[in-house]
Amino acid sequence: MIKLYGYWRSTAAYRVRIALNLKQISYSQVSVHLVKEGGEQHKPEYLRLNPQALVPTLEDDGVAIGQSLAILEYLEDKYPSPALLPKDIRQRALARQLSQLIACDIHPLNNLRVLQYLTNELSVTEEAKTKWYHHWLEKGFNAYEELLAKYDIIGPYSLGEELSIADACLIPQIYNANRFDFPMGKFKRISTINENCLKLERFQNAVPENQPDAVK
Repeated sequence: MIKLYGYWRSTAAYRVRIALNLKQISYSQVSVHLVKEGGEQHKPEYLRLNPQALVPTLEDDGVAIGQSLAILEYLEDKYPSPALLPKDIRQRALARQLSQLIACDIHPLNNLRVLQYLTNELSVTEEAKTKWYHHWLEKGFNAYEELLAKYDIIGPYSLGEELSIADACLIPQIYNANRFDFPMGKFKRISTINENCLKLERFQNAVPENQPDAVK
């Protein structure tokens, strides 16, 4: 069985859980607490799995894979149905563009280790850290909305009628935006996508609060 090393609040692990659920792949979870005892991701036994000291890591058939987008592509290659990448080459490119907009441009600037560095090393105030967080969300979500408008996509999902890796990346980022009190009011299209996705049981089962290691 596939084993997913992650943390309930990790948005990167969240997107992998969504993909696994959408593909109806059975998996077990191993919690890697990112804060307790300085972060379990820094322990030698985990570093042997993932030298970056990041979650998630996916183990399958003796192979350990880090980086959530690499994991999503691996799952798509090995378990192609149901597909999370469209057959049309242009739509596939758009799905990847939207996914990478979230996973490569927004999330890395706002993840835990960056926020900890701002606080611990640069002595940034909580107010300034929140401003930093909101700034990159604003730029990224603006671009996401503009791409949906450019291609006249009105939902219910990021590519229209079919779910894709774009949705697996977007929904966790909106979860984090809400967690950090980011105003979502002007982002009508992606807010609607979020509402539609969270109506689905497979998305609900991936929600952080529904994970076995969640702090209740």
